[in-house]
Amino acid sequence: MDAAGGSELFESYEQDFEAVKVSIGERLNASGSQTGEIKKQTLRATGREIDEANEILQQMEMELLNLPQSSRTRLQARLRGYKTELDRLKQTLKRAQSTSRSTSDRDELLGGSSGGLDLDAASMDQRTRLLNGTDRLAESSRRLQDSHKIALETESLGAGILTDLRGQREQIIHTRNTLLEADSNIDKASRTLKGMARRMATNKLITASIIVVLVLLILFVLYRKIFG
Repeated sequence: MDAAGGSELFESYEQDFEAVKVSIGERLNASGSQTGEIKKQTLRATGREIDEANEILQQMEMELLNLPQSSRTRLQARLRGYKTELDRLKQTLKRAQSTSRSTSDRDELLGGSSGGLDLDAASMDQRTRLLNGTDRLAESSRRLQDSHKIALETESLGAGILTDLRGQREQIIHTRNTLLEADSNIDKASRTLKGMARRMATNKLITASIIVVLVLLILFVLYRKIFG
């Protein structure tokens, strides 16, 4: 997956988070003027949306794993900011829930039907967003599986290359040993040839000496015959 595609998916999660965050803020503001069961329903719906926002942040964290380090560092800072905002909303919800438990207003039950319809419509929107988020989560999981498959193939290819390099190294060592052995044989042959050359020179010297002696003997014999 390329960095641009991952960044676009991350930005899509950001848009979903912003939409849910605005809805949470509106519900919390509305709960301030509500009482009784209507307020409880609003706060329960707010809690569900906070869970949804938390799930979106988790999907954003997963998506960051698919991005290069340069983009990941920049987006991680934004993600930390979203987590801080969500924590503040959680604290606001807790305070509202605590206030709701400490008060009871039964007169608002008669007017609760219209508010219930609004909450049902909001719940439908929430379910739609959750389904969309689930689809994107499945897509992110598929990308992670593809990345894992590519990593395994790359590892297998690397192992094959290392095996080939090991075989080539053994061939080079064998060739080197052969060259060293040949060099040793050449040295031996050179020494043998030098020895033969010395022996030939010695033999030539001996032969020349014998010839000189024979010539001198012949001359001596001739001299005796002529002048004897």
